[in-house]
Amino acid sequence: MASLETPICDFGWKAIDFDLPGVNGERYNLASARRENGLLVMFICNHCPYVKAIRERIIRDVKELAAYGIGAIAIMSNDPMDYPEDSFDNMVKIAKEFDYPFPYVWDETQQIAKAYGAVCTPDFFGFNGQLELQYRGRLDASRKEAAPVDVRRDLFEAMVQVARTGQGPKDQIPSIGCSIKWRAD
Repeated sequence: MASLETPICDFGWKAIDFDLPGVNGERYNLASARRENGLLVMFICNHCPYVKAIRERIIRDVKELAAYGIGAIAIMSNDPMDYPEDSFDNMVKIAKEFDYPFPYVWDETQQIAKAYGAVCTPDFFGFNGQLELQYRGRLDASRKEAAPVDVRRDLFEAMVQVARTGQGPKDQIPSIGCSIKWRAD
């Protein structure tokens, strides 16, 4: 399992639309996921220890960011052939077990992960109200284990700034996680 870091933020890069099936039987796109002050697009999965370490913190932050007019969506792009824990059926189970307060959708073709340049799980893309990229960093200092509870909330603070000003912080620390599990062509 390769650990990768996300690239630096390409400020102003425009979000690419998608139409993906959610675990609740509905389909989602940018318009249905965004809120007035922005959108957090998260590439996550079920099996990754980096995601498991911060799952509850992602849920907490998404709930709190909703009050700032920030929407959120989680996209699972891994190929479940070699990672059955990432199957759609298991996505449904995990979303229910943790009561995800955001749509959890499947990028079966992996085209959206490729279009976004997603490299790992978790990989966070924070957009402003005009759907311009303003944050491409970590949730917090957690790695394969959760950081202390009083750790700085990098993603949350950045997205609050985006909600208030439309601009993300210039200094961002990359997210780190398991590589996207690409389908063998």
